[in-house]
Amino acid sequence: MDIKELGPLIATLAVQAGLRILGAIALWIVGRILIGFVVKLIGASLTRQRVDPTLGRYVASTVNVVLSIILVIAILNVFGVETTTFAAVLAAAGVAIGVAWSGLLGNFAAGAFLVMLRPFKVGDFVTVGGVTGTVEEVGLFVTAINTPDNIRTFVGNNKILSDTIQNFSTNPYRRVDMLAQLSHGVDPAAAVRLLKERLARIPNVMTAPAPDVEIIQFTLAGPVLAVRPYCNNTYYWQVYFDTNRVIRESFGEAGYPVPEQHYHVRTATSSS
Repeated sequence: MDIKELGPLIATLAVQAGLRILGAIALWIVGRILIGFVVKLIGASLTRQRVDPTLGRYVASTVNVVLSIILVIAILNVFGVETTTFAAVLAAAGVAIGVAWSGLLGNFAAGAFLVMLRPFKVGDFVTVGGVTGTVEEVGLFVTAINTPDNIRTFVGNNKILSDTIQNFSTNPYRRVDMLAQLSHGVDPAAAVRLLKERLARIPNVMTAPAPDVEIIQFTLAGPVLAVRPYCNNTYYWQVYFDTNRVIRESFGEAGYPVPEQHYHVRTATSSS
């Protein structure tokens, strides 16, 4: 081929490649806008139908991923890549990825089961996979949790489903477990009456069931009381800290002595 003919050919190919690139960019921008619109439309529709937020977010995420894959296939088609060929390559890659990333696919399957079985939902306070906090989102592969110290933590769905799940928001109330050490010289019955009276004054402590205050064990310092008020999960930490304060103030106002451990030392004398 003559060099003079090569220049126009390169220019033509460059123009065609440039047009394809511009077309792909335009298709990507328009496609992402349409995908965002569809996802928002689906989310709004599910919200109007009062679908559980956990299920709604999961469906929206799945639709987003599927439409994004379709958009990528369409962009490759702009560059002349055959869709059937790409589908075969995608299937082969899927098998390879499935073998290499079995854990990721396990998280995806576990996420689907979490949505179907619904052991918890968005907004519940739970302990899952060794993490305690409020569920913010159940994603395709991980669940987002905000811990009490305000740290966003992501736990793999497979780990959650294969471990113990504790949902503190399911039941209408929970128990606060505290201990109160008494001195040997204190009358346990009087201390029990005093604490029951003062616990009833703490805001958000339930009257039914009433707080439990009983002797749970004995130590060298004296009897130990189990102090157990009940409250809604929303007020758990408020009741927890108020109960600590009430124990300290009640025993101080009553003049109870500080518990101390007592030992008796006996010296054996030998007779000659």
